[in-house]
Amino acid sequence: DTACKNRPLDLVFIIDSSRSVRPEEFEKVKIFLAEMIDTLDVGERTTRVAVMNYASTVKVEFPLRTYFDRTSMKEAVSHIEPLAAGTMTGLAIQTAMDEVFTEEMGTRPTTFNIPKVVIVVTDGRPQDQVEDVAASARTAGVEIYAVGVDRADMQSLRLMASEPLDEHVFYVETYGVIEKLTSKFRETFCAVDMCAPGRHECDQICITSNGSYVCECYEGYSLNPDKKTCSAVDMCAPGRHDCAQVCLSKEGSYSCGCYEGYTLNADRKTCSAVDMCAPGRHDCAQVCLSKEGSYSCGCYEGYTLNADRKTCSAVDVCEPGRHECEQVCVRHDLSYICDCYQGYTLNPDKKTCSRVIMSSLLTREESCKCEALAALQDSVTSRLEALSTK
Repeated sequence: DTACKNRPLDLVFIIDSSRSVRPEEFEKVKIFLAEMIDTLDVGERTTRVAVMNYASTVKVEFPLRTYFDRTSMKEAVSHIEPLAAGTMTGLAIQTAMDEVFTEEMGTRPTTFNIPKVVIVVTDGRPQDQVEDVAASARTAGVEIYAVGVDRADMQSLRLMASEPLDEHVFYVETYGVIEKLTSKFRETFCAVDMCAPGRHECDQICITSNGSYVCECYEGYSLNPDKKTCSAVDMCAPGRHDCAQVCLSKEGSYSCGCYEGYTLNADRKTCSAVDMCAPGRHDCAQVCLSKEGSYSCGCYEGYTLNADRKTCSAVDVCEPGRHECEQVCVRHDLSYICDCYQGYTLNPDKKTCSRVIMSSLLTREESCKCEALAALQDSVTSRLEALSTK
């Protein structure tokens, strides 16, 4: 394995494919890129690589977030085609700043202290103002290496490269020997791997930094004051989550929950009150009265809730205090009617009673009996008189 344990980099190659670069020369550049990739410790947590191709236009062949293994990366390099036309080196560097050195495209956050490095390979003179663009890039923390081939303008290379210039400007006579720069870059980027096992005291992530190292933590953890060990972040601390009711902390993450009587909505964040009176959710015999997150039972009219607070019994409407009858209450289904004791009659209000007045006059029945008796007596008297006559 020819790869060195170089410090982690966010490395962008910017290669010139203008008209002056012949096809066979461009193939030499691709070989140089492949050999450079072989020397790097490529990986998601180590060195990330992007390749840009430029002439009068700029093309991002692949950004930093695309490949994390050498095989896929070299395969992508082998399919790069030249663009021809002009040499807009300044535009290429500006495009790298705008479209490649962003977190969305795979550049790691500044807090990780990962160096941002650009290697420009060109054989001509820039046709735009590269000096100001390169100065802005360097001010933003980008380290620029300028590689000139054959007809490259050395003054332009020096204007775009970082200081010290003798360590950042390289020149080769032809594309045929560009591969010899691989060893120079290897010496530049390779160092003792301070993050090799046994060399560091980091609990989770070790990042080599200028001959030393710094410790970092996985997502969901934070570095302790000792700058070595990590503790799980309380993901349910205020401001860290977007749960509406309950936050359930997990290692490095969280999930949302709801209070009793609520259910989690499809967005997995907000909650809605459960219909506690839905069929199967309650044990009320007659009426279920939903409350926020709970319920209570009731009964239909004419029934009363039993001591178990669930079942109902028909109300005895003739119990004292439940009716308005003066004398007798007669239950009728879930209602009642009033009646009176013997010798009393129900008043028109259907509730109160009045005593029946016993008149001295004979009743109809008694009158009939008297009349029948009188008729009988008359009949007997007439017969007796008839017999006496005879």
